[in-house]
Formats: sequence, C-alpha cells, structure tokens
Amino acid sequence: MEETKNDTSFDLNMHTARLLMQEPFFAALSRRINKSATKSVPTAGVRVNPNTSQFEMVYNPEFFDKLSDEHRTGVLKHEFYHIIFEHVTDRKPKDINPRIWNFATDLSINSHLQGMLPEGCLMPGEGPFADFPTGLSAEAYLELLKKMQKDNQDKQSGDEGEKDEEGEQGECSGSGGSGDGLPDDGQFDSHDEWGQGDSTSNEIAKERLKDIVKKASEECERGSGWGTVPADVRRNILDNLKTRVDWKKVLRYFIKTSTRANKRSTVKRLNKRYAYIHSGSKVTRRARIAISIDQSGSVSDEMLAAFFSELNKLAKLATFTVVPFDTRVDESLVYEWKQGQHHKAERVMCGGTCFNAPTEYVNKKGFDGHILLTDLMAPKPKASKCQRMWMTTKYYADRPYFKTNERILAVDV
Repeated sequence: MEETKNDTSFDLNMHTARLLMQEPFFAALSRRINKSATKSVPTAGVRVNPNTSQFEMVYNPEFFDKLSDEHRTGVLKHEFYHIIFEHVTDRKPKDINPRIWNFATDLSINSHLQGMLPEGCLMPGEGPFADFPTGLSAEAYLELLKKMQKDNQDKQSGDEGEKDEEGEQGECSGSGGSGDGLPDDGQFDSHDEWGQGDSTSNEIAKERLKDIVKKASEECERGSGWGTVPADVRRNILDNLKTRVDWKKVLRYFIKTSTRANKRSTVKRLNKRYAYIHSGSKVTRRARIAISIDQSGSVSDEMLAAFFSELNKLAKLATFTVVPFDTRVDESLVYEWKQGQHHKAERVMCGGTCFNAPTEYVNKKGFDGHILLTDLMAPKPKASKCQRMWMTTKYYADRPYFKTNERILAVDV
C-alpha cells in the first residue's frame, strides 16, 4: 500500500481522540497503532508492516470524510478488533479460501458493532445472514458460511439445469452474482495484506500485540473502565495475554532486524560512476550481537542450556559476542561465537547483578543488538545505543523488577 503524502482532506489522527472519547480501551489501542492516509484502498484496512512487524491502519481520507462520527467510530473499532483477534496475522485455517474467511471475520466483529457501521455492511441477523445468530466466533461463522455456500451452489446448479432445458443461458450468480455461493458485497474494508508476512514476522507482531493490549487493559483498569467492550470479548482479550509466543522465532527476528550494512571493496561489482578507476563495493549484512549472560545463581542451568541450544543454530545468522557479567564485565572472559562453532552453557562468574556493566561495554564496542539473559532482579540500567532485548523465564517476565518499554521475552525451559 502506498501512502498518500500531504493529503489534508481528512486527517484521522486529529479526530481519533474525540471519536474514542467514550471508548477508553480502543483509545489506548489507537495511541499505539500507526494510522496513514492513502488512496490505494477504497475505505480502510489494517496490516502488519513486513519490514518492522508493526501493526498499521491505512485509510482513505475521502471515505472517512463522508462518514458520520458514529460510523467513523464504528470503522475504527472494526479495524482494531481485526488486530485484537489476530485476523491480521495467521489465524486463518489452512486450505480456506480467503474470501469466505474474510466474511467470517467481519460477521464476528460486526456482531459487536450493530448500528455503528455504514449501511450495507455484513451483519448477522440481517439481509442474506438473517438466520445467523449474533455473538459467534469467526470459526463458527465460517461453518455457517460453508453451509450457505453449498446450499446456494446446489440451488444455482438446479436453476441452471431448468434454464438449460428451456433453451436459456444460465447465469453463474450464486446468491449475489459472485458465483461462489456468497453475497457479492458487504465488506467495506481491505483484507488484502493479511498474512503477507513470514511466520517470524507474525510471531513478533503477536508479541507486540500482547504488549499493546496489556498496556491498554492496564490503563482501563486504572481509569474509567473498558467502555463498550462486551464482557465475553474482554475475557477473551485477557485470556490471550496468557498465551506464549515462540521465543526462538522472535530471537531470529531480533537478529535480522539488528543487522546493519557493511561495505567492502570487490571487483565483482564495478563503481557505476568511475567503472574503470575505482573498484566496486559489495554490501554484506551480518549483525554484531552481544549476548550478556547474567551469572547470578538465580538464573537456572536449564534456562542457560535452552538459550545456548538455540544460539548454536542461530550462529549462521550473526556473529555473537558472549559477555558474562555479574556486577562487572571481565573482558578476559568475553569471547566471539563464530559461525559453525558449538558452545555449551557454563558459569564463569559468581556474584550479584548490575545491568549497567554490560550496557556500558556494549555501548562502547558499538554492537548492533544486545540480548540479556537474566532474571531481571536488579535496578533498571542506563539507555542502550542499540536495540536491546531481555530474555528470562515466564515467572520473572511477569514480575520484572523495573518497568521498561523494551522487549521482555519468556524462554521455554
């Protein structure tokens, strides 16, 4: 999707706070999701940016400009529900046609937004879906849609047979002209970029979603409540916060996003401007990652073993520098983990914990990324000059000693 620059016909960012004034949960979500104007979609849509794994909402300003405030609020909530329920990542069942899945997700969401959406939207209990009950999951609506599809296609085949006997040309229209047994329209938003990212990108997006939803729900608990979010949806949202992400995929993604370009001279690619005077340059990409290992006794041997097992596989993606630490960093114990090498977890220090020690070392050496394996039981460190991630067990991830906006990932042990 291409963004439209300098389009001032309707700036959704200027209206969101007002539109969601009575919706504290959605307002808290909205502050954490980028929104961009574009004319490449007719209405609106949400996606995961494949380069950053961030959730984004795109909207057509001309579409929003024509809506009432009530419908604008409804469309915003519709898009945010798609994100919350993980429709944007990879929840779609395998071997299911995207169109019927799109219908199922919209019916599930719109069931909670009756009277708030533009006319003609897919709605259980109305139009072609008059027999559909409200309040079902996308998976439940999918089964109802499959039955509708089969019934309409069977009816269509029978009608065509009768027309053929009368010498007339039968039209392939299903229940609305699409030919697949589903209504022709009713979707007002774009689902085109759902599930476009790879599995690693989706994993990191889901992890970030948990952080976003957790912070939004905490704001609601401290403030004026959840607004119009139904009780059953609220329970589902809170239950989803308890699910685990694949930390190995997230770790791979962290390394890939920490990679920076390194140039070296080569005769394989000539300099375009001075092809016969200067040699060309070849861009190689290899991240320099520091792995700081907390040597305090509260970091279990099982946790160290699980972490090192995955790092042995990841050495082909990046050059690791292992930095053991307690209250200090002993540079004589720091070593480089080169491609193809295999290392076992071991303790080489014993003491307390100070996160400033490895942070200062990493800042000084100019690494691309910094991963700390620790129990988080020490004061918050100074700022890092590179991307930083914390890895610990679920117990400590749920009880960090300090607050941080940096990623805290629970390791399976």
